[in-house]
Amino acid sequence: MSLTLAAVDPARRDDLALADERVAYSWNALDPIINRAANALNTLPFGQERRVAVFAHNAAETVIAYVACIEAGLSSVPVSFHLTPGEAAYILKDSGAVAVLVGPETLEAGLAAAAEAGIATVIGWRCAPREGLILWEHWIAAAPDSEPDASRLPLPHLHYTSGTTGRPKATETPPQYFPRSPTLQALAETLRPRVTPSPGLVVGPLYHTGPLGMARNMLAGGSLIVMSHFDAEQALALIEKHGIAGSVMVPTHFQRMLALPEETRARYDVSSIKRLAHTGAACPRAVKQAMIDWFGPVLVEAYGGTEAGSTTFITSPEWLAHPGSVGKALAPFETVIYGEDAQPLPPMEVGQVYFRDTSGYGIVYRGDPEKTAAAHIAPGIFTLGEMGYVDEEGYLFITDRVSDMIVSGGVNIYPAEAEQVLLTHPQVADVAVVPAPHPEMGEEARALVIPTDPANPPSAADLNTFCRASLAGYKCPRGYEFVDDIGRTAMGKVNKKALRARFWPTDRTIGG
Repeated sequence: MSLTLAAVDPARRDDLALADERVAYSWNALDPIINRAANALNTLPFGQERRVAVFAHNAAETVIAYVACIEAGLSSVPVSFHLTPGEAAYILKDSGAVAVLVGPETLEAGLAAAAEAGIATVIGWRCAPREGLILWEHWIAAAPDSEPDASRLPLPHLHYTSGTTGRPKATETPPQYFPRSPTLQALAETLRPRVTPSPGLVVGPLYHTGPLGMARNMLAGGSLIVMSHFDAEQALALIEKHGIAGSVMVPTHFQRMLALPEETRARYDVSSIKRLAHTGAACPRAVKQAMIDWFGPVLVEAYGGTEAGSTTFITSPEWLAHPGSVGKALAPFETVIYGEDAQPLPPMEVGQVYFRDTSGYGIVYRGDPEKTAAAHIAPGIFTLGEMGYVDEEGYLFITDRVSDMIVSGGVNIYPAEAEQVLLTHPQVADVAVVPAPHPEMGEEARALVIPTDPANPPSAADLNTFCRASLAGYKCPRGYEFVDDIGRTAMGKVNKKALRARFWPTDRTIGG
């Protein structure tokens, strides 16, 4: 019996455990598949690192892969399916992964990335046979369905988040989400009491921490319905069909559902939802109010980052009493606002937002002590790069961003990546990428370009094609403007806040 099945009441084991648009499994049917997948994974030629990369679109197999990695005592490396082969290859090589798991949509990119990273093992589900590919279905069928060794040390996922250098940095799932336990059995026993609303609906990509957390919830007996891609009306239909009790979304999902005609929205019963979590980006107040009016006071918001997990949390009743807030600090964190003199500020004064981790863990970027140190003002006290204030009751309000990061539809975009690519274009003398408002995504990236020859600038289409040849499409600017100056100082610095002002009002407030 897998650790996953052990979390399920025997009376429920014939109930639906996992489904996508193609397949559905009961807990009893899923159990031998997870066992076989975990046992097959443990036959891989691991060296010092026990890591496997998952480079696939949302599917039932993607969930099974992540759960099986946990049960095998492996560290899975979630890789965004938007990445180019070159971008993915960097993560594969840096992480020390010995194999890549792919789906049919990422097969070609996965094979190319693996070849570039020097990885010989590529395993694909629902893929046609071809040289250099191990077929997932045959591979796990040949493995025993015996219970994997639960005495192994559980290993957290290894996530990659970009930085100002343009190179992704590795960070392990923080302890609050992936408790550090001596054995897999102990991990399962820790996770089981963390009952979350079930069944859950996965609408965001599983390489993101929120949806991936829903996959981990299967070890606590939570069943999942997985959408391969988000469609607003289909999401409502699935909520009604399966009696969905919980999901994790970003504000863009809310906006797309709210944009449906009133008669379409009224067609579906969403009363089964007990908890609708949102994270990843600031939610406009009007959007959140409309969602509470529609779904009821079931919305909860978590603010934080991949490196830290959720640092603050707020329920619907709390938000209605403190509109615009992202909540109070969650244990083990305490919110501290620092002024320009690096001294703590009192309530209602805006400064840089920091969090004191009372456990002393803070945030850690694997293999990058300089970036780790730069995120901390003191040991265990770190920032996620935003400005804000706390009110008299300790509720945090985010007002602006210190870092250059752009958040578009809940996806983090780091301007340095696009800037470094565009600077290699022969017709670009200098460039700065900044956020501009977008009615649905919240923000989008815009490039301010100084052409080498102002009389003969490159076309926006040419720059876009050039950028997309090296970067995933979502990282590339959505617009290009040609300017005479971007305000670069003699020290090479660019005042991004001043450049953002051309697109944003001076009283810009995140989430306002």
